[in-house]
Amino acid sequence: MSFRRALVKAPIAQQSIRRLATAAAAVGGTNMTVRDALNKAMEEELDRDPKVFLMGEEVSQYNGAYKISRGLLDKFGPKRIVDTPITEMGFTGLCVGAAFAGLKPICEFMTMNFAMQAIDQIINSAAKTFYMSGGKLPVSIVFRGPNGAAAGVAAQHSQDYSTWYGAIPGLKVISPYSAEDARGLLKAAIRDPNPVVCLENELLYGQTFPVSDEALSPDFTIPIGQAQILREGKDLTIISHSRNLNFCLEAADIVKEKYGLDVEIVNLRSIKPLDLPTIFKSIKKTKHAITVEAGFPCFSVGSEICAQVMESEVFDYLDAPIERVTGCEVPTPYAKSLEDFAFPDTPTVVRGIEKVMSLGEWA
Repeated sequence: MSFRRALVKAPIAQQSIRRLATAAAAVGGTNMTVRDALNKAMEEELDRDPKVFLMGEEVSQYNGAYKISRGLLDKFGPKRIVDTPITEMGFTGLCVGAAFAGLKPICEFMTMNFAMQAIDQIINSAAKTFYMSGGKLPVSIVFRGPNGAAAGVAAQHSQDYSTWYGAIPGLKVISPYSAEDARGLLKAAIRDPNPVVCLENELLYGQTFPVSDEALSPDFTIPIGQAQILREGKDLTIISHSRNLNFCLEAADIVKEKYGLDVEIVNLRSIKPLDLPTIFKSIKKTKHAITVEAGFPCFSVGSEICAQVMESEVFDYLDAPIERVTGCEVPTPYAKSLEDFAFPDTPTVVRGIEKVMSLGEWA
């Protein structure tokens, strides 16, 4: 179910993220924006493997539309940091062909919405070729760029493609949240012999997160398909990914103060493959769950998680039905007041928790 805004005043300050930063400082580490984490990950992988190159619109001389590729042209030159015309089908086809030849392209889209122009290259060429060649032609390629809604960019620039790409055999799909996620997952994707779609969030690029000393190592990777328990709890499990986790953390603080609920939060990190063992273990412990995402309600990531739970022994552990908190079933409005209403926020997540736990207006 897609809940709308509730009459709950959510704190803007990210208390949970500050607590994480304090914990990281206690054991060493530093703070880093998601933008810098992606930039450094690409720099290290370009340095590590001469077969890696970056191609896309404005990635070179302009340092990237979002400055993700800042400084890479100066270090690696125009043969490895390649600007392209505005032709997604063309440069995506070039990248896929280069992967066929044994190179390791990073194909950047200014937004994943523009990847619609290259959907045939991504799915029919990249995703299916290893299988259709009988395992003789691996396709090591990363398709990356901002995914989902930003702020005031209207319907054609705001779609979440998690479920689109998650439905395709042959693709791996990652969705980083924190700077450590972005760094570890992108490095793992570049090294992976399979095509990987990296769905970033534009509104997270400038957000700062703690990064441990371990994650600063050039050898650090996060295995694709491994979720993270972002916050431990015992009363209810929230399963989410990307920027929505900000709202989940804030909602967990609210229901802790208001009802004494101890909420566990699972950061998926990977859409395909899903880390079902981590999800199942958490639900078995808390016996209640909601999923939170900014995609459409029909055929969503949450829908798949609900189906997997229903078809497993975990269903017997539930004390209430799982609720899905999603975006609205509508093309994203341009007007800010309507756009804010179209996607989950902290009060929406609180309402989802209250419904599952039979609290508030659901009591």
